[in-house]
Amino acid sequence: MVGGMVPPIGIALATSIFKNRFTIQEVEAGKASYVLGASFITEGAIPFAAADPLRIIPANIIGGAVGGAACMALDISLKAPPHGGIFVIPIACNKPLLYIGCILLGSLITCFIIGFMKKPLSDKDRNNAKQMGSII
Repeated sequence: MVGGMVPPIGIALATSIFKNRFTIQEVEAGKASYVLGASFITEGAIPFAAADPLRIIPANIIGGAVGGAACMALDISLKAPPHGGIFVIPIACNKPLLYIGCILLGSLITCFIIGFMKKPLSDKDRNNAKQMGSII
């Protein structure tokens, strides 16, 4: 479940921390990605990946892989079907705090890879919503 929660949460963090690298519309869409990622709805990452696949997809893969590997290395198990997001962690996870830490680790890695790979946009480009306009 870590690998499915990391991309939208990582993108949401990137849109909050590196606002100058996203259009105004993308920053607003990033806010919804917090809720989607926490609920294990990975689709919150799709508009961003479709708008900038060469930067977003590798960042998502690396962050999800690191978060998932950390989860496996710490022998964390989830006794629930892989659905439910943060809502099943307290009742179905053997190490809930470490599990949340793995999600945050992967999300931060995704966030910083995106932040370092995307170039800052000018104010004119930030107000131009063409990047995601045809997707959302």
